[in-house]
Formats: sequence, structure tokens, C-alpha cells
Amino acid sequence: MAVFNIQQCPVCGGNQFKTFITCTDFFVSGEQFEIKECAGCGLKFTANAEDEENVGRYYQSEEYISHSNTSKGLVNAVYHRVRSYMLGRKSRLVKKATKKKSGKILDVGTGTGFFLNEMKSHGWQVSGTEKSDEARTFTKKDFGLEINEPEQLFQFENENFDAITLWHVLEHIHRLDENMETFGRLLKPEGKLIIAVPNPTSYDALHYKEFWAAWDVPRHLWHFGPEQMKLFGEKHGLRLNSIHTMPFDSFYVSLLSEKYKKSKLALVKGLMHGKISWLKSLVNKKKCSSVIYVFGR
Repeated sequence: MAVFNIQQCPVCGGNQFKTFITCTDFFVSGEQFEIKECAGCGLKFTANAEDEENVGRYYQSEEYISHSNTSKGLVNAVYHRVRSYMLGRKSRLVKKATKKKSGKILDVGTGTGFFLNEMKSHGWQVSGTEKSDEARTFTKKDFGLEINEPEQLFQFENENFDAITLWHVLEHIHRLDENMETFGRLLKPEGKLIIAVPNPTSYDALHYKEFWAAWDVPRHLWHFGPEQMKLFGEKHGLRLNSIHTMPFDSFYVSLLSEKYKKSKLALVKGLMHGKISWLKSLVNKKKCSSVIYVFGR
């Protein structure tokens, strides 16, 4: 196994780490991975994950629904019902953040293309990158959209996009600093970078601990809390403009976590803890299971 060694924190530059928790890859391999924490800023990351060239085998599962369109099983069925609502919510957020009814948008890690298709239907000029061959094929077949391979990101012209979006993608990226620097270069002067990531400081993360589904080791390399995300944006010359919640993630992640625990009455418990997480996020957005960060210059 070619190991992705993290020797320096991408947020604060520190090199002192401690073991935070050990988690299992419930989706594919059943292997265990340590999550470590930076002593300087608190960023958490998955240790001993595979490098970029070899990590693909951990995505080979029909259940990995961000790269498939299966609705098999209760959790997946719920996911796909919620997706329709969230597509509209995401498109409204992009318009509000950019103050534009239409423009140019780049979606990084576009998966099966539902979001870009939504933005296209609202008159936006869309571009996307996606690592999965199957996902790019799906997007072309179902939506007629040509999606680029990830390396195309570095070939786009400077100041080219009104919005760049990453919906649960940043946590997967190996070349974190290189990508973040590129996002800043590609944004127009008034452009916005919109990043959604799971939140390890949420109620459901603290409740489920090593069973929290959003650890998703080893696919999720980075585990950003609100403070680390703000600092990371500032490191790359970006200012945090606003944060927003993804309320349905509280329920989805809690349901998956109960499944991983093999709980009795998993549906009831998942909905209960999902509701608690959602209610807490109404008081404090930084406690939501997943958080959306809007950055500008």
C-alpha cells in the first residue's frame, strides 16, 4: 500500500499530531484507520490512507451513492428524495452568494451531475470535474454534460468563474493546498467559493464517536471543523462571508451511523438523534452535521 503521509498540517503548518480516534471503513474494506489531530489548530485527518493513485479501490461500492443513482434500501431512498429539495436550495444559495441570476460556475467533484444540470436549467454556463469514469459517463448520458477529468482544473483560465462549488468534495482531495490555491486563481474578483464539508464538532459526531458515518475513512482525508475551515480559507487569501447548514445531513448521517452500530430500532434512533442534531443547528449553525462555507476575497 502506497501511504499518503501527512507530515505538516495544511491549516497551520504544525507537525505535532496526536491520535484522536480509530474508525472502521464500513463501506468497502472493513479496515481500520486512525484519525489524528493537529496539536496546533485542531484539524483532524485520516492517517495512513492510500495515496491519490491507489485510493480508487475504496470507492468501488454500489452503496457509494455520490457516484451512483441507486435507491436500493431505506437510507438511499431517503437520500434521493431529499436530493431534489437540496438541489433547489443549493441553486438559490449560489444566486444569493454571487448576487447573480446566471453566470459561470465550476463544480469540483461533480459526481453524477445532478447539481450542474440544475444550474444549467437556471441559465448558468456550467463546467465540472470528476474523477470517476462511471460518473462522467452517467452525466453525459443522462444530462448531456461533458465533465472534465480532475487535472483540467489546473488548465482553466484565471478569473474565469463567478462561483466554484465543492459539495462534500474537499475532504477527499489529496493535493489540498494546490487545489485551494487554484480555486482562488480561477474566481473572478467578486466570485464566491462555496464548500460543504461534514462537521466533526456536530452533535451527531460527538454522539456516535467512532461510528459516525461522516468520518467515512479512508475516503475522507480531512475533517474540518468551522474554526479550521475559516483559517484554511484565510491562509489562501479568502475571507469567510457566511455559513449555512445542511439540515437533512443530520438525519442521513445519523441513520447511517445507527446502521453501522447495528442498532436495534435503528430507524427510530437515527431519526431521534438526527432531530436533536438539527435542533441544535437551529441555535448554532456551527453545530450542524454538515456546514456550507461561502468564501470571497
